[in-house]
Amino acid sequence: MRMPISGNSIREFTLNMLQWPLVLHLIGLLSLIGDAYGSESAVPMPITCTTRGADLTETRQLVLCPSDCAQYRATVFGTGVYASVSSVCGAATHRGVFGTSGGSLMVHKLQGRANYLGSYSHGVHSQPLSRWTASFTVTSRGRHFTKWVSPPLEVSSQTSTAAPVPPGRVPVKKATVVKKLPKKPISAGNRDCQVDIAVLLDGSSNIGRRRFILQKSFISKLAMLLRVGENGPHLGVVQTSDMPRTEFYLTNYTQPKDVLFAIKEIAFMGGNTNTGKAITHTVETFFSTDLGVRRGHPRVIVALVDGWPSDSLAEAAVLARDSGINLFMVTVAKPNPEEVSRVSDLDFVKMSVCRDNGFFTLSMPSWFSTTKFIKPLGQKLCSIDQMMCSRTCYNSVNLAFLIDGSSSVGEGNFRLMLEFIASVAGSFEVSDVGTRVGAVQFTYDQRLEFGFAQHATKEENLRAIRGIPYMSGGTATGDAITYAVRNLFTNNKRPGGRARNFLIVVTDGQSYDDVRGPAKAAQKEGITVFSVGIAWAPMDDLRAMATDPQEAHTFFTREFSGLEQFQQPLVKSICRDFTEAN
Repeated sequence: MRMPISGNSIREFTLNMLQWPLVLHLIGLLSLIGDAYGSESAVPMPITCTTRGADLTETRQLVLCPSDCAQYRATVFGTGVYASVSSVCGAATHRGVFGTSGGSLMVHKLQGRANYLGSYSHGVHSQPLSRWTASFTVTSRGRHFTKWVSPPLEVSSQTSTAAPVPPGRVPVKKATVVKKLPKKPISAGNRDCQVDIAVLLDGSSNIGRRRFILQKSFISKLAMLLRVGENGPHLGVVQTSDMPRTEFYLTNYTQPKDVLFAIKEIAFMGGNTNTGKAITHTVETFFSTDLGVRRGHPRVIVALVDGWPSDSLAEAAVLARDSGINLFMVTVAKPNPEEVSRVSDLDFVKMSVCRDNGFFTLSMPSWFSTTKFIKPLGQKLCSIDQMMCSRTCYNSVNLAFLIDGSSSVGEGNFRLMLEFIASVAGSFEVSDVGTRVGAVQFTYDQRLEFGFAQHATKEENLRAIRGIPYMSGGTATGDAITYAVRNLFTNNKRPGGRARNFLIVVTDGQSYDDVRGPAKAAQKEGITVFSVGIAWAPMDDLRAMATDPQEAHTFFTREFSGLEQFQQPLVKSICRDFTEAN
């Protein structure tokens, strides 16, 4: 019996039929979500606050972070995309995936990259890193629904122009056309200003947030004026506070726009103006070849101080000088008469710089009027020939001359030898705090003509060299080398021990004793040995004395008048050895 169909039943049936496409669409979405996470367990894997991205084994992995990871001060490198050595939970906190209560998140592994950005976010300070082999990103996971955020892809400049999809039809996704962005031109930088610069930003409570921003603007304008680039000046930043904090190193950012962005992102710390600690920190940890410092380039610290420092700069300044770093002091707003009593050392600027000649200091009245000081400071930083504090081969070596005074030389030729030695020594910046010179004359016996600390100026040293009286006698070069090492180098070490030691043996004949053993012993003491032979000096002896590679440390001429041709090659060889070691 056919039952009559009411109007209500027809409407309900029609409604249900119209709803089916929507139901099917929802089932499709759930299927896509299931596909996205089908390979991973629905139960997050518990990890610790110190678990790194590199410790996870899956390409995409659901993990659970405990609470209160902030107390562990987890190390994080990067912003958005993190180096795999970073703490996963620390990165999630930095990203804002969750707060101090912890929670679950999805970790997506990526390839390594260059220039991870450091920043301060959600109470976590991430550090910059120049390069790492692997990366990861983190995304949140809700209590009932997993929010999928794909890893960063290349930005597409295409906008959607598709027509609206009719109800009940499943849309077909068209392939996205990705437009390649034009490559940004790479700045080579100012080739006439190849210096490595560490800027110490004053992040103390004294300067305050507003003036801190003005200070960052000042440094940004300075970086643009200097024309930072691959083959120009490199710039990094350390922030001064109770404890110093490296914001980024020299090679983290070598393009102007990247440097400006990095400076803009620096977060204000507050605290005391412990400039002495910041200088020490920078000297000991910042200027390393592993962190991008270039060999043979001047190293500079620009210390910005608002008012006056909270700690002493004496020991830090000495450490900077001994390390060959040019310290520039830039002070803003001198203490007023009511504040003078609170300054522990009113001469802190004068005692900090290596030369109190006005070149290494700059005083600005206020952070609100700094524009006119940018160019003068930039010109100073690029005046490489005036970087008197740089450790170069010309101002940071100990030169010992071992002079053959045997009978075969003769008085006239002996004077030619002394003139050659004076011309070599005169090529260096000889002083009591720069390059030092010493001399020993030998026959069968040895005589200390003068030691490293005996003459304070270049003029006095050159006069002493030219005034050495001729001894005459036999030739015992091996004993003379041992004597020079003991009486010049061992007993006259420079405070700090940072100078490179060189021994130049000048001889015209064959030694009556062994030269190889004493020369090797000298080299084991860190002394580079050059041999300069004339006339009857055997090449076997000259090479036996010379430091490896022997060809680069051995010179020979038939005539005493030919010594002058070795002056420039010998100086260049000394500088080459110094640069390779520093």
